[in-house]
Amino acid sequence: MRRTRRSFELPVCLGLAAALLLGGCGHRAAEKHERQLFAMDTVMLLTAYGDDGDAALDAAVGTINALAADLDPEKEGSSVYALNAAPAGTAVTVSRDCCDILSTAANIHKATDGALDVGLYPIIKAWGFTTGEYRVPEAAELDRLLAKKNTPSIVVDGSGPAVTLPEGTEISLGAVAKGYAAQKAVEAMAAAGAEHAILSLGGNVQTLGDTRPDGKPWQVAVTDPNDTGSYVGTVSVGQTAVVTSGGYQRYFEQDGKKYIHILDPATGYPVDNGLASVTVVTADGATADGLSTALFVLGEEKALDFYDRAYDSVGGFELVLITDDGRVVVTPGLAEGFTENSDDYTYEYIG
Repeated sequence: MRRTRRSFELPVCLGLAAALLLGGCGHRAAEKHERQLFAMDTVMLLTAYGDDGDAALDAAVGTINALAADLDPEKEGSSVYALNAAPAGTAVTVSRDCCDILSTAANIHKATDGALDVGLYPIIKAWGFTTGEYRVPEAAELDRLLAKKNTPSIVVDGSGPAVTLPEGTEISLGAVAKGYAAQKAVEAMAAAGAEHAILSLGGNVQTLGDTRPDGKPWQVAVTDPNDTGSYVGTVSVGQTAVVTSGGYQRYFEQDGKKYIHILDPATGYPVDNGLASVTVVTADGATADGLSTALFVLGEEKALDFYDRAYDSVGGFELVLITDDGRVVVTPGLAEGFTENSDDYTYEYIG
């Protein structure tokens, strides 16, 4: 697919308060129910509408907490902890959720030539991102840890469900877990009777219902990486996932240099390729989460090339890329539903 770009410098001022999430504005017809919790190292805001709102929120919170406990690599008794602690080559019985997430991650790993890599856990620990005790590892240490990693040889047996890790490989599902949790949470809310809901799990937004209760589309803001209290624009969506990955979300500084938490699986170092954030819009939360990380690792040109060649293979997806040099790049499926909101950026629409 050939890409052309149309650039606009004139923003549209919405007059709305800056937020990560815009939903239900002006709604009066259905009762609004909200719940806030902290899980997966993230403050989460869950909103449901209607008479079954409280029951739906109870179902969502229970789902998220159960998944957080099962997918935490540091929590003894979790599926991921059991996998990392087992002798190499041992088939370990895991939860169906753990198995399904690993299957999704494996598909994205293959499709993106390894840009999403669940086997980075030892390297993530080496940087201190699991404990907050940050440090810059020596190159030799990273090389040694990378040499042990063998992510393509992870065996996922869906009939078990069971997973086998090769020698030297330890995993973390952090790049996919919140998206999967959001997807399962809205499914639990629907089963509890909710028809309209919106969940914000950090950079992961998931909607339930093709519209808000008032019949208008959901509006989800794309955060400005340079000013997280503001946003570069909003996307108008139906029932879907909107997931953003970016270096602004988690990082540390040492000797005047910034080190972000998203690591390049090829080098073990934080990604530094000119992208500030990647937002993925697609139906499945886990896929959106995994792709947002993988495409951030790939960088702008490879991410757009992937969009061209792999659009149909993952059920269709759209992108908003924000670059370090102040551009917001929007793919065709979002062009009509994207509203600009900053005069600090140039907007480019792929056509």
